[in-house]
Amino acid sequence: MSSKNNESTAIFNISELHTQDAESRVIKDAGIVFEDGKIAWVGPSKDVPAADVSVDAEGKAALPGWVDSHTHIIFDGDRSAEFEARMAGESYSAGGINVTTEATRAASDERLSGLVRDRIRQAVDGGTTYLETKTGYGLQVAEEIRHAKLAHQLKEDGELDTVTFLGAHLVPAGVDADEYLADVNGPMLEGVTPYVDWADVFCERGAFNEDQSRSVLQHAKDAGLGLRVHGNQLGEGPGVRLAVEMGATSVDHVNYLSDSDVEALAGSWSDGDRDNGTGQRGTVATCLPACDLSTREQLAPGRRLLDAGAVIALASNCNPGTSYTSSMNFCVGTAVLQMGLSLHEAIRAATLGGAIAVGADDEVGSLEVGKRADLHLLNAPAAIHLAYRPGMPMTHSVWRRGVRAV
Repeated sequence: MSSKNNESTAIFNISELHTQDAESRVIKDAGIVFEDGKIAWVGPSKDVPAADVSVDAEGKAALPGWVDSHTHIIFDGDRSAEFEARMAGESYSAGGINVTTEATRAASDERLSGLVRDRIRQAVDGGTTYLETKTGYGLQVAEEIRHAKLAHQLKEDGELDTVTFLGAHLVPAGVDADEYLADVNGPMLEGVTPYVDWADVFCERGAFNEDQSRSVLQHAKDAGLGLRVHGNQLGEGPGVRLAVEMGATSVDHVNYLSDSDVEALAGSWSDGDRDNGTGQRGTVATCLPACDLSTREQLAPGRRLLDAGAVIALASNCNPGTSYTSSMNFCVGTAVLQMGLSLHEAIRAATLGGAIAVGADDEVGSLEVGKRADLHLLNAPAAIHLAYRPGMPMTHSVWRRGVRAV
């Protein structure tokens, strides 16, 4: 079933509506109205205004659409054998990226676009309505530009929402690190800049060290791109510190944090005129629980971060090597069951937290009048079923930009 963007849609008889607005309201027996792709009204079901289309939610719970702020879905190839070996006891290292790189370079534009579109559809089917993805499986000037253009076209088509340049994912096998870094900071960056919004760097052992990562971020900043960082996944390191120092919007993974790392992340939101809703931004700590389970690393300390005053996000990290899932339902359930987050905290991290991480919280992440009409209706009377019934199909229907997508 679908609806037209220019039709108004009223959804009523919602058992509980998790707004994630400034008051973090949960409205019982609620309704919501969409008009021209935006939220036009939120309130009690009995007061829902008339609209072109009326939908009876039949007592189901509703949330903002998931905001998946960290994915790597531009790829071809299969790494299930690597996963099987890891489950049998082999440790994770970043080197497996080269397997995906070879397969992705060999894929035609048509094949690669088709694969990405399929992954987007799967994500939307699971309630994701705002989706980021990265380049990073090209690792050559021409290939990174090709992938950036492909993602940009999908963004123009309304399928993707924001694109990140991750040429600094890994130094390709057989390539001199200094020469590759010169490409990343030179012709690669210049070529992708018209097509991307962000730049990212994998600041980790086996990838890029602190000085190399700072160089990548500074060049990207000078080019006018927003900054993201992969950091502190395999052990304590400079990633978090560098992200905060450089004003990155997020640092992602954050499995291993020192006390000073936690303090830096929390302090980035309370320093001077920074806050977590308006004005100058701090650095979001993005937790990737599906990846943590796949790599058998310790889960990111979301509870510790929240208690310290940091802002966190939850994201899928959908990629072929370490987190081949786009299920934000699974990530939220895992955060409640294993990371010590309350239901409200987990939902907020996967909606508004993700929106803040990609600088889009004025547009998405909460159900407020004027924001984009993105809604996730659960196949359950209460949102706690996401954790209460783990692994069950919890998505009933999805509206994206006011149009019913599922």
